[in-house]
Amino acid sequence: MTRPARKILEEALALPEAERLEIANDLLESVEGAGDPEWEAAWETEIEARLDRYRQGVDKAIPWSEVRAQIEKRLEKK
Repeated sequence: MTRPARKILEEALALPEAERLEIANDLLESVEGAGDPEWEAAWETEIEARLDRYRQGVDKAIPWSEVRAQIEKRLEKK
């Protein structure tokens, strides 16, 4: 990584999480291009279905910290 890129990264990492996420999304779009409208519509439908199941008590939300810990535990076993 070049020195200017490293400086930009360091400054970006000092930003609040919401701003870092926005920058990360913009950077990904600059590489991958704009999203497929059909895919995005399908994903929105899926998100709504998952939220409905959560609201009805069918599914439960698991905090990211727990999910990450479970993944790391599984990877340690390999």
